Amino acid sequence: MSETLTPLPQGSLSGKTALVTGSSRGIGADTVRYFAQAGANVVINYRNKAPRAEKLAGELRGLGVEALVVGADLTDPESVRAMFAEVERAFGGLDILVLNASGGMESGMAEDYALQLNRDAQVNVLETALPLLREGSRVVFVTSHQAHFIRTTPTMPEYEPVALSKRAGEDALRERIPELEGKGIGFTVVSGDMIEGTITATLLERANPGAIAARREDAGKLYNVAEFAAEVARAALDPVPADNTRLVGDTDSFGEE
Repeated sequence: MSETLTPLPQGSLSGKTALVTGSSRGIGADTVRYFAQAGANVVINYRNKAPRAEKLAGELRGLGVEALVVGADLTDPESVRAMFAEVERAFGGLDILVLNASGGMESGMAEDYALQLNRDAQVNVLETALPLLREGSRVVFVTSHQAHFIRTTPTMPEYEPVALSKRAGEDALRERIPELEGKGIGFTVVSGDMIEGTITATLLERANPGAIAARREDAGKLYNVAEFAAEVARAALDPVPADNTRLVGDTDSFGEE
């Protein structure tokens, strides 16, 4: 259970404010929980899971921190502006922004939805947040090895459109590193191998039965949601790596970028 993990020192984020996109469940929820355990006030963002987000907020307020719940469709710039206006009203600024929300395997979406969400929306969220990000703050972009290494290592056909759009988003965000550094803002990409228990892994398994077991055997171990979220949380506090990249899990099966 995630509650047994405390990846950040107690009090290490006291007085700080952290926003995690897509944090009503899964990796995002555990990441925001770790920030709250470390003393941060948190912003829980969701698209359509309001009751789940409110339940998490109630739990985190029990830790003695403030928790703001804000629904937003990240592909809608007006919705994103409204979210950050609420954050500014509540906290005045931000110290940690985790770009966790992603998608593209949902059924019934427009053909270019993966690019809209995984590239365009990520860049817009960062740009809209920039005026609120204080000097010394940190931006973390969450991705997968299947996306990060897509140029050199093929992935499952079912996941390729998502992987390509996630890599496009990563590249677009990396282009902004000089600007971020100029403002005293650190940027780290956290890339993980296939994560047990995520929506993506479930959808992949449904489309390609046996995929998770095969990857687990190949890698030796797959991280679960709580373990990977701990790495995401640490990336918000640890020094920024020289190449702005934190690789989590086995990479032997993936070629060099």
